[in-house]
Amino acid sequence: MPMWSQLNFQNSNSPIMNQMLEFHDHLLIITLLITIVVMYKMISLYTMSFNMFNLSEHHTLEVVWTAIPALILMIIIFPSMKILYGIEENNPLITFKSIGHQWFWTYEYSDTSGVEMDSYMIEGCKTFRLLDVTSRIILPNKCLSRILTTSTDVIHSWTIPTLAAKSDAIPGRMNQMNLMPSRPGI
Repeated sequence: MPMWSQLNFQNSNSPIMNQMLEFHDHLLIITLLITIVVMYKMISLYTMSFNMFNLSEHHTLEVVWTAIPALILMIIIFPSMKILYGIEENNPLITFKSIGHQWFWTYEYSDTSGVEMDSYMIEGCKTFRLLDVTSRIILPNKCLSRILTTSTDVIHSWTIPTLAAKSDAIPGRMNQMNLMPSRPGI
């Protein structure tokens, strides 16, 4: 649940979101270490009294400052590809279709016999201001579901941050994403 003055992410509600948060934390540590090393080198070069700028044609240094960023990128790419392919696994239990309209969403349960509902935002709600709706979509707990998003008029954004789910609903285009909630909630 988002809170006022919250600086970090919302509580995770899916295995993919847990992996994304862990990857984010590791990436932040790598970025912090790179920043510390660069700042140290900048300060040490600035405070040195003698000049060390005779580095032209220094082949070893050129190999090192080319190889280290390539190695760092290789360390980053493998976990990110694992998460990317984990998001795209397809064997859903149920499929939902979410259609964006100008001021509301229409949900269709595709696997059942034509269940359809319109979901409007509730105005003046004091608990979940601008977040509560008239008809909520119900996702099965601990089961893989597929959401198909499209729009009838303009580009909309369909999102559930705690599930690491965000899809753009674009007119004339059908986008899909998979969701797997790990615990019940609103």
